[in-house]
Amino acid sequence: MTDDNMKLWYKKAASVWEEAIPVGNGRMGGMVFGSTGKEHIQFNEDTLWSGYPADYSTHEAEAYLHKARKLIMENRLLEAQSLIKKHILVPFNQSYMPMGSLYLDFKHTGEINEYKRELDLRTAVAKTQFCVNGIEYVKEVFATAVDGIIAVNLKADRPGSISFSASAGSILKHEISAGEKILIMKGKCPSHVDPSYYKGPDPVVYDDDVDNRALTFEARVFFKSCGGKTYSRKNNIIVENADEVTILLAAATSYNGYDKIPGREGKNPSRLCEEFLFNVKDKDYKKIKEQHIKDYANLFGRVELELGPNDKACFPTDERLLNFSKGQEDNGLIALLFQYGRYLMISSSRPGTQPANLQGIWNRELRPPWSSNWTTNINTEMNYWPVEACNMKECHEPLLNMIAELSVTGKRTAGIHYGCRGWTAHHNVDIWRQSTPVGKLSSSDLIVACAFWPMGGAWLCRHLWEHYAFNGDIDYLREKAYPIMKGAALFCKDWLVEDSSGNLITCPSTSPENVFKLSGGEYCGVCSNSTMDISIIRDLFKSCIKAAGILGQDKEFSEELAGIMGRLKDFETGKHGQLMEWGEDYEEADMHHRHLSHLYGLYPGDLIDAKKDELLKEACRKALERRGDGGTGWSLAWKINLWARLMDGDRANKLIKRQLKPVVTTGIDYSNGGGTYPNLFDAHPPFQIDGNFGVTAGIAEMLLQSHNAAIHILPALPSLWKDGCVKGLRARGGYTVDIEWAMGEYVNICITPDFDGKFLLKYKDKAIEVKARKGKKYKFNRDLA
Repeated sequence: MTDDNMKLWYKKAASVWEEAIPVGNGRMGGMVFGSTGKEHIQFNEDTLWSGYPADYSTHEAEAYLHKARKLIMENRLLEAQSLIKKHILVPFNQSYMPMGSLYLDFKHTGEINEYKRELDLRTAVAKTQFCVNGIEYVKEVFATAVDGIIAVNLKADRPGSISFSASAGSILKHEISAGEKILIMKGKCPSHVDPSYYKGPDPVVYDDDVDNRALTFEARVFFKSCGGKTYSRKNNIIVENADEVTILLAAATSYNGYDKIPGREGKNPSRLCEEFLFNVKDKDYKKIKEQHIKDYANLFGRVELELGPNDKACFPTDERLLNFSKGQEDNGLIALLFQYGRYLMISSSRPGTQPANLQGIWNRELRPPWSSNWTTNINTEMNYWPVEACNMKECHEPLLNMIAELSVTGKRTAGIHYGCRGWTAHHNVDIWRQSTPVGKLSSSDLIVACAFWPMGGAWLCRHLWEHYAFNGDIDYLREKAYPIMKGAALFCKDWLVEDSSGNLITCPSTSPENVFKLSGGEYCGVCSNSTMDISIIRDLFKSCIKAAGILGQDKEFSEELAGIMGRLKDFETGKHGQLMEWGEDYEEADMHHRHLSHLYGLYPGDLIDAKKDELLKEACRKALERRGDGGTGWSLAWKINLWARLMDGDRANKLIKRQLKPVVTTGIDYSNGGGTYPNLFDAHPPFQIDGNFGVTAGIAEMLLQSHNAAIHILPALPSLWKDGCVKGLRARGGYTVDIEWAMGEYVNICITPDFDGKFLLKYKDKAIEVKARKGKKYKFNRDLA
């Protein structure tokens, strides 16, 4: 792939946030507008959240749980739904906050010529360049994980040509001061922020100085000039007639862990900012940039993708997007979108940081959509679908660490709220690792379909198992993953109840965010034994049994889980031939609903093998057909992965094209479906990053699958991807896989194992078993020879 096709580029500055270029180092994120007059860099820090640790578990919930079960068994579903909302749900959790903005106000006089701004995915450097009065200006911005800061460099090809004033601000409560070559912004977060969809009387609440529970924060902006003059005036920094300027932006909060009240037990953000700047301010810009690129490229450079000839990279990205939507084929844009997803993951999730939330780490709003939290009924998991297959295992660590922390708060919720052992989590999680079912203050009982869903912990455990499955680290499995998986399995074991036929079922049960029609026409979201519940439980139990076998422990527990699995209901087919979503064949209130929860067993799970079970394959296909090819951005991404598992590459590619529909709507809009913003952010709308990660995972799934004890090459290759190659994808079992194909058929395969052992290689109906040695490259020609 050429360097040009690894760039997003534009002929004009961003006029709205969804046109700005994102940069990030896992902890800090920035949105770069590329303006020639007043440059705007909006920035975030990943621990800046409203609120403080709080536990909403309530002892009364368990008693009402038993009452709800009785009502459901008596088919009094609406009464059960109302009871759950009133007595089991709890208030909303907290929101991810924007920290601030840096403004650079230039005084260019004259016409702007030769403007271009770009993001180079190979280097993670955003660049803006233009000419004024014959002088070329170049501005570079990147967020370096090496030094933990955002760096800005300004150059001109004529000495003494750089002059500007710099200021900072925030929509949170803050104070600004300016010293010699430095701006300092100090502020504090609200102690509570309601979700944007809730219309309460006091949506944003700040503590007084007595309570002092919420986070405090600080940002420092340091200016290094070559030539000219730098000084402060009021709360601005003034630079006059410099040859070159480097700006270093450091930020920190008082966050000291999910269980510490930050206003009283927090870290000192001033000291943290001082340390960041002390460690970097004496480095020259070239060194900072070189170290950043080396660190970033170590992750990004592991995977390459080409999907045939690329002749459209000469067009600006927004024009490519528009032309693609009008029918112009551009496989290079699809490859760019794939790599952009990898860029966003590396930029928003690094060891030691928080996991990528609904917006990664990029948020500009005080009350962001859905609180910009971790929504664990699909969105958080989708964020991390590509990390293992796309060779970014280090980026998985923040999520795995959050799951460990959530298992602690979730143990309290399981015990107090439900009287169960183990641990649980529901659909919304914040930085304080809230694990209770939030949503009580909603005006409608139908909120129960979203909020009452104690399967979040069990689903998250799939990531613990997948990390082991791809990498084979037995110490990790023994010490970290399996104990947490076992805890989630204990909860599920206790959660199951016996029905009148002797089956073990979940009750109450929901299929996340979807509702059905009762015989009287009423809408309801509560029943028993949704397909997703049973799929997640079966998937978790299966992984626990495998893990215990590998570790040589818990034989009796594994036998108990196997016995329980034998009493779970199998997948069922409904009146339309579709895979049933609920315990009964209810009519969907919205046949085209965005969630595809009943298809969990097909993807991301591996309970349904499309190669072996034609009846279930057809039931899944029918369910997907009924949902249609529309949907929000992340919903389209899930469908791409599902069609890939059904080995229908052309249908998956159709949905990729649908996801690349240009979108300009920035508010919440379910009616017109999702797509892509000019900066290639996924549009729900509004912006949600899960769709970016989901489509990257989907493209990888089309090219390589390894979920059923085999390495399956090109299982869902679209007819329009006639020629191409991919290097560096990962397969379960610890394999790195390179594939080259021409005219729709593979030409060369190279597989490099991490361990001694054997693997089964499949291509269409051909298969070969290979005895492998660690580190050796195994190459195969057209005949799998």
